[in-house]
Amino acid sequence: MISLSVYYEGPFWVGVLEMVEGDELRVTRFVLGSEPTDPELYEFLMRHGSALLAQAAGSRAVPAGERAERRTNPKRAAKLAARQAARISTRSTASQEAMRIELESRKREAATDKRERKRELAEYKREVARRKRIERRRDT
Repeated sequence: MISLSVYYEGPFWVGVLEMVEGDELRVTRFVLGSEPTDPELYEFLMRHGSALLAQAAGSRAVPAGERAERRTNPKRAAKLAARQAARISTRSTASQEAMRIELESRKREAATDKRERKRELAEYKREVARRKRIERRRDT
């Protein structure tokens, strides 16, 4: 049996291909980059699927029954849970992160535009003052 899981990890989307043959599990992991749509994922698998299967087949086999996590120390479990809760409260969803990045880029563009307008206004004022100065000299 072969299964594919796609999940968001940090700034990238990651795929995990799992092959179960008998009671052996073989796994390979690959980075997709931005969030893939279904057609993009299908195209990726059609293009790189055989290489991924070969890579998974070449990986070290683990008995499929050993997939369950070992019981952790209660203090360690509490520490990990606190760390996870802190990470969840500060981490945003992918769409929120994308909106934040878009907002920051718009802010940078607005600051650049404002600086440019300010420079152009100062240049215009200098030119007007220069013309007035020339006119005053001509009148006298």
